[in-house]
Amino acid sequence: MIPLFKVFMSDNISHEITKVLTSGFISQGPQVEKFEEILKNYFGNQNLATTNSATSVLHLALHMLKKDVMQSGDEVLSTPLTCTATNWPILANGFKLKWVDVDTNTCNIDLDDLAKKITSKTKAIMVVHWGGYPVDLDKLRNIQNDAEKKYGFRPVVIEDCAHAFGSTYKGKRLGSHGNVCSFSFQAIKHLTCGDGGCVTFSDEHLIERFKLLRWYGIDRNDNSKGWRCESDIPEFGFKMHMNDINATIGMENFPHVTKRLLDLYRDNANYYNQNLEGVDGVTLLENKSDRQSSYWIYTLKVERQADFVNKMKDCGIMVSRVHERNDDHSCVSQYKSYLPSLDRLVKEMICIPVGWWVTPEDREYIVDCIKGGW
Repeated sequence: MIPLFKVFMSDNISHEITKVLTSGFISQGPQVEKFEEILKNYFGNQNLATTNSATSVLHLALHMLKKDVMQSGDEVLSTPLTCTATNWPILANGFKLKWVDVDTNTCNIDLDDLAKKITSKTKAIMVVHWGGYPVDLDKLRNIQNDAEKKYGFRPVVIEDCAHAFGSTYKGKRLGSHGNVCSFSFQAIKHLTCGDGGCVTFSDEHLIERFKLLRWYGIDRNDNSKGWRCESDIPEFGFKMHMNDINATIGMENFPHVTKRLLDLYRDNANYYNQNLEGVDGVTLLENKSDRQSSYWIYTLKVERQADFVNKMKDCGIMVSRVHERNDDHSCVSQYKSYLPSLDRLVKEMICIPVGWWVTPEDREYIVDCIKGGW
């Protein structure tokens, strides 16, 4: 079976992890700081901090927003086509969820529907770069501008970049376009730390506050009283920091991802783009030249989806939709909304293997199986 996902680990990790485990310092320490410096240079953004997961990034970013501006009935607009990790932090922080329909050409949030649904209660907009294909950030910025003129408040944009490590929009990597950005280093992502995540901000004050809140609200660098736990905590926080074990895994995997693995994802995706165009029963997604996807997953639309899935299973190829729509869960039934584009899309969309483990022979076989019909 050709898998849809596979974990990558550098051959040198066991040696480096052993050094950390025997160092006497395995929680947040020097390895985390080194890893953060590598990521800052990669994203071109010094306002960065790591966490124990991308979900923690979203939870903490929304917590900060809630503390600053939240009033009764305030809402966050979001896409239901994503992992539940995107949307459950909205509920955990007491905001109302308002669902926005999806763009069937990209699987991303429908920006036209988004613009129509913004109200005076909208405090944040959550977008997901599906499969690594960037949302139109210029159009999104214009929507923010219009909302600010109309309501006197600029909704905060939070980019869930869990699929999008290495993706670019107009020549700049995601994580450096002025929004709050969350990246995932979970097991099957491009860059894995075993688990973990990071955030980027555009504001130095916000990142310093974030660093405090990821570790109980304590300033880890404040030893003015001899022991930091004796210092006053003006704002309570959480335990959401990364540790040196995960940071070491990330540092060892990083050069492999940036120098080789991302290129393999993209090369496989480009092969599909070239060889599946015009195939009966297949519709490819948008692929504009002003942005570059990381292709964490390769999504296409197919006729008779169930038959396609069965055919691929018979061929020994693992496929799925990867994420199911969040709005069908009973815990969010009160926010149910009419989303006609998503209703159509989930009956057509499917993801095929595209990652670093897919060999030239594998991808040729996958294309031949699809061209053979179902």
